[in-house]
Amino acid sequence: MQFGNYRPCVGIMLLNRDGLVFVGRRRNKKVPEHLRQGHEWQMPQGGIDVGEDPFQAALRELREETNVLSATLLAESPEWYTYDLPAESLRKSWRGRFQGQRQKWFALRFDGEESEIDIETPAGGQKPEFDAWRWESIHRLVELIVPFKRPVYEEVVRTFGHLAGPQQASRSDS
Repeated sequence: MQFGNYRPCVGIMLLNRDGLVFVGRRRNKKVPEHLRQGHEWQMPQGGIDVGEDPFQAALRELREETNVLSATLLAESPEWYTYDLPAESLRKSWRGRFQGQRQKWFALRFDGEESEIDIETPAGGQKPEFDAWRWESIHRLVELIVPFKRPVYEEVVRTFGHLAGPQQASRSDS
């Protein structure tokens, strides 16, 4: 799967039962201070492997970054969103092969217990992406992300905003 000069990726909006969104604080301290200061929080995301289905990539990335398996698909973004890396990051990221990312986003409901979330020793032997995590209001996501990713987060919030309310109790016992 190739998209010109954009790296194919997925993003995951993981919502808890109260309609709050999982955000992790980027562990990478090599990010320039002006990009990191107050903008180091993000939702899970990552690359799509060659031949991998985007939804399967989203489940894999979620597990590799958070250890979460207990999640149900709520929605998929109707389109792919792109962002360009800042000029000072282009040569360092992905050895200059991509100018940015093209992302397919998925909204998932976290169905497990919080003890399932493990950012220190995530599944698959991956290096930890995050050094802290929390549940956050969907309305704060845009201000928490690095400025060059804001237009994508604005689209994601617009696309999945209706899902951010508390989960309704099941009426199966009526």
